[in-house]
Amino acid sequence: MSRQTIGILSGLAAAAIWGGMYVVSKVVLGVIPPFVLVTLRLLIGILVLWIIIARHGGTGFTRRQTIQAISVGLVGYGVSLGFQFVGTSLSTASNGAVITAATPAFVFLFAAWLLNEPITRMRLAALGVSTLGVLAIIDPRQMHLSSDLFLGNLCLFAAALTWALYSVLVRKVTRGMDVLPATMVFFWGGLLVSVPASVWELQVISIGPINSWVVLGVLYLGVISTALAMYLWNRAFAILEAGLAALTFFAQPLVGATLGALFLNEQLSWLFLLGSLLIGWGIWLAARPEKARLTE
Repeated sequence: MSRQTIGILSGLAAAAIWGGMYVVSKVVLGVIPPFVLVTLRLLIGILVLWIIIARHGGTGFTRRQTIQAISVGLVGYGVSLGFQFVGTSLSTASNGAVITAATPAFVFLFAAWLLNEPITRMRLAALGVSTLGVLAIIDPRQMHLSSDLFLGNLCLFAAALTWALYSVLVRKVTRGMDVLPATMVFFWGGLLVSVPASVWELQVISIGPINSWVVLGVLYLGVISTALAMYLWNRAFAILEAGLAALTFFAQPLVGATLGALFLNEQLSWLFLLGSLLIGWGIWLAARPEKARLTE
């Protein structure tokens, strides 16, 4: 199996796991407030990865590398997730789905700026085709643009922008770091925001009754959706050019819609099939070798 194939499969697997989070998160967030849940996820992720890393002698990072990794994690798991929670609470889920679909486009721009990755005609075509596929699946006609939702939509836009920046920074800093320990240190950066936010949150929102299903849900979100999925996502960006890795993000709404139909009795239309085909086509286009730059 080629290195590019491993990178694509890693990104698709991460996005697929996140697409499946909706069902579990819906149950857990009814009991545990959002920032408290993020803190628990990050702590579980740190514990799981540290168990693995400690057997190999620790991270081996210099102080400078550690600070770099914490800073990158602050952008992704602190700032971006913070904007996402605030935006979702002030806006709507459908708005979040549509605005989040802009993330790969922002990755292209940040990758050209920070990594000097060429913006090619083929990659732009792949981005356009995949974006149309996502829009077909999530149906932007459900989006609400009233002035009452403006601040929420602005926060969702900031979440998409900062997650794209985080993803590109992952590729930049992991050139000199192993991805697994770097992922663990990224989580520490997220705690710089989630812990203070959790302390405030617990003063205004109480935790609901904890049962075995909630505990299992938290463990799933911490081990699978955080430790495993974040590692796979970071691995994809460490292996692939950011423009290609970003397109694997589009598997998230595809898997989310499929699981919603299987477990939540949500209906799938012909647009879902069309969108799935377009997303697959877009990733295939992006994975093809290309020579010409757009600027040439």
